[in-house]
Amino acid sequence: MIGGVVAAFEPPTTKEFVWGCWGPSFKVAGAEFCINFVIFLVLLGFLVFIAFFYFGLRRANVVPGKFQSMVEMGIQFVRENIAFPMLGPDADRWMPLLGTLFFAIFFWNVFEVIPGINFPPTSRLAFPLVMAMIAWVTYNAVGIKRHGPIGYLKHVMFPPGAPAVLYVLLVPIEFITQIIVRPITLSVRLTANFLAGHFLLAVFFLGTIAMLQGGWIAIFAPFSFAISIVLVGFEIFVSILQAFIFAILTASYIGGAMAEEH
Repeated sequence: MIGGVVAAFEPPTTKEFVWGCWGPSFKVAGAEFCINFVIFLVLLGFLVFIAFFYFGLRRANVVPGKFQSMVEMGIQFVRENIAFPMLGPDADRWMPLLGTLFFAIFFWNVFEVIPGINFPPTSRLAFPLVMAMIAWVTYNAVGIKRHGPIGYLKHVMFPPGAPAVLYVLLVPIEFITQIIVRPITLSVRLTANFLAGHFLLAVFFLGTIAMLQGGWIAIFAPFSFAISIVLVGFEIFVSILQAFIFAILTASYIGGAMAEEH
C-alpha cells in the first residue's frame, strides 16, 4: 500500500452492468422482466431520438435555424456517407432504417459520457443484438424477395468465378459468415467497444479519486484526470464511429442482398 491508495481504490467490476428491478417484475419461461436502470436508459434514448427530430423539423423553414440545421446535417451525413455509397439509387428507400439505426445507437452510446448517467445501454449485448437481428431479417428478406429462396441461397453460397472444386469449402464458409455470423459480429462489436470504454473511463476517474486520497501520490491525480478528459472526448468519437459502422454495414448487407452478383 502506498499512502493508502490501495485501500481507497476500488476497481470497476462486471457488477456495474447488473441492475436491480425498479418496482415489480414478472417471469416468462424462467426469464425475469422488469424496469431497471438499463431499460430506463433505452427508453430515455428513444425519447431523445424522437425529440431530436420532432423539435428539429416540426416547423422546418427554408432558411433553417441552428437546431434545424444540425438535424438536417445529421440526416445529410447518413444519406451521403452511408446510404448512397452502399445502395446508390435505392438509398432514399432505406434512409428511414439507416437513419434510425445511426441516431438511436449514437444517442444510446453517448450516455457513456453524460454526468450522472455514465452508462451506455449498448454495453449490454441484448440491445445491440436486437438491432442486429432487425438488420439480419431485413437484408435476408430483401435477398429472398429479389432472388427467390433458392436463388438467394445460390447468390450467397456460390460466389461467381471460383473453381468448382473450391465450392466444397466455399459453400459452408459463405453460409456461416453471411447467414449466421453477421448478426453476431454486428452486436458483439458494438457491445465490446462500450464495455471496454466503460471500464476504461471508470479506471481513470476512480484512480483520480483514489490518488487524491492517497497522500503524496496525489501529485499524479491531475495527470490521471487529464487522461480521463481525453478519454471522454475519445468515447464521444467512438459513439459516432460505432453508430456509423453499424449503419454502413447494414447498408452494405442490404446492397449485397439486392445485387445481381457479387
